[in-house]
Amino acid sequence: MRFTPKSELEQRCAKLQELLKLRDIDGAVIIQNADLFYFSGTIQRSHLFIPAEGRPVLLVKKSYERAVEESGLENIICLESLREMPAILQSYSHKPLKTLGFELDVLPAVQYLRYQKLFSPVEIVDASSLLRTVRMVKSSYELQILKEAAALHGEVFSMVRETLREGITELELAGLVEAYSRKKGHAGFLRVRGFNQDLVFVHICSGRNIVPSYFDGAVGGKGVGPSFAQGACEKTIAKNEPVLVDYGFVHDGYMVDQTRIFCIGELPGHLARAQEVTLDIMERMKKAAKPGVASGKLYDLARQAAEESPFGKHFMGFPAPVSFVGHGIGIELDELPVFAHGFDTPLEEGMVIALEPKFVFPEGAVGVENTYLVTAEGLETMTVFEEGIVYV
Repeated sequence: MRFTPKSELEQRCAKLQELLKLRDIDGAVIIQNADLFYFSGTIQRSHLFIPAEGRPVLLVKKSYERAVEESGLENIICLESLREMPAILQSYSHKPLKTLGFELDVLPAVQYLRYQKLFSPVEIVDASSLLRTVRMVKSSYELQILKEAAALHGEVFSMVRETLREGITELELAGLVEAYSRKKGHAGFLRVRGFNQDLVFVHICSGRNIVPSYFDGAVGGKGVGPSFAQGACEKTIAKNEPVLVDYGFVHDGYMVDQTRIFCIGELPGHLARAQEVTLDIMERMKKAAKPGVASGKLYDLARQAAEESPFGKHFMGFPAPVSFVGHGIGIELDELPVFAHGFDTPLEEGMVIALEPKFVFPEGAVGVENTYLVTAEGLETMTVFEEGIVYV
């Protein structure tokens, strides 16, 4: 079991403190599990207070014993009642608290109102963009975990190639992949920040099971029913149709994302050609993706390349395309930066991103997705399983 080193946590908290000072916010209160894990090393039910100046303190409701074991922070105390929080937070701040930052992008309104009353007259402001900005560039410690995740990810895709056969259902294949992944240490779920964006970690759609869904992705899938209407269904996988496997492997809290197209037999010509176009689009994005380039420029480049092909109207979904072609990735699937038109976040060395050009047709989807590390020279591919159509 790997615990986040104390030095790593201290560096992360210090980076956030710099941003808090720039925004004139006296401190941040962190509650959401992904952010808690990043800044404290634990997801035990807690409030992490990071003052703009001073030492962070983790106020634990449950389980205190596990939080002490898992977190490398110096100050960890047991919180008996929320009513104690204002005084405790003030005692760890070097100045009177006038503003407190919360994760307002994910905090439920009822909780927000409760905190607003609890901390009055302190002003509650949104600090979510600051937290996500700190998390956007990965440390060498994080990159090591992500590279390990990528290696395990490749093993799973090799397993799909060996397991896929005519007559197996999507749900059967997904179950086999899930079981294999769990044996390799997969946590069994993916963290997604977006509201109501539940997500299975093995997304398999074959042939015509690419119907749009509520999920903000290029490929939907019917799923098991209206209660969870995305991804694999009871459809039997047949010959000569694309089998899209979009899959994220989670290792020690961090994930990599990858999509590959499998086929039993041979794909129809237009689908095979569309797959080649996605590979060309990916190469164009890779060449352009240098530190300093705005993330939105890569989307514009991909969209232009897709429109120049015969398949433009099928790019990133059909008949309901999504408006992005990639995303940051790490503890959550949908981290910063966003690769969509108008987003001007410059690429930085140490970012980890997923790019995913796809074409969706009534008879199936094709495409590719890789996870990349942004280096001084450009993109380093982390997910290296073969990118062409995998025929079995």
